Amino acid sequence: MAFGELLGIEPQELKFPFELNKQISCPLQLSNKTDNYVAFKVKTTNPKKYCVRPNAGIVMPQSTCDVTVVMQGQREAPPDMRCKDKFLLQSVVANPGMIAKDITPEMFNKESGNLVEECKLRVVYVAPLQLPSPVMEGSDEDSSPPRASSLDNRNSNALDFSHVSLEPQDKSSEVKAVISSLTDEKNSAIRVNNKLCQELELLRREGNKRRGGFSFLYVMLIGLVGFLFGYLFRT
Repeated sequence: MAFGELLGIEPQELKFPFELNKQISCPLQLSNKTDNYVAFKVKTTNPKKYCVRPNAGIVMPQSTCDVTVVMQGQREAPPDMRCKDKFLLQSVVANPGMIAKDITPEMFNKESGNLVEECKLRVVYVAPLQLPSPVMEGSDEDSSPPRASSLDNRNSNALDFSHVSLEPQDKSSEVKAVISSLTDEKNSAIRVNNKLCQELELLRREGNKRRGGFSFLYVMLIGLVGFLFGYLFRT
């Protein structure tokens, strides 16, 4: 920290981590080690580019005051990242009890015989702070990239279907074949049953005509139809 007779200023250079189109601020601290009230005022060679808060004020005896210099977002970087902008901080002894709104431009006029202390501050552009990339915990071997041979093996395993069992699919085919065979048998039995029913109906009609009751063949047909119906219900 550099001290004048009235105020100490920290830092002596205004360092801005320069980034295009981004508003950047730089803190500035003023220290009053005297027993006097000290008034200050901040000027810059490029007022359209910077904003100082506050740009004037009072630093009370044995106290400090924080000032913030804000640089507006820039559309292009200067050549070689060098900046020619400068700041001038003026300080003067003020009357006891004075506040910021009591400050006038005449207080910093040397021609009026005022003892004005001045300190020049230059602007420096620095590269933005780069945070280190996170490193995964573990051994160096674990953090190293996988070898090409390992990747090839993994890809080969991913495309190898020789280990897949086809047994469930074979069993499913067998079940489907059995169901298809039973269905065919059932349909065949239904056709035979329909045919027997037709013949039974003819025999019944002939029996009614003859009034002779049921013949032996008629009884056998009834038994066969009952057997077929029982078979169909079981399947």
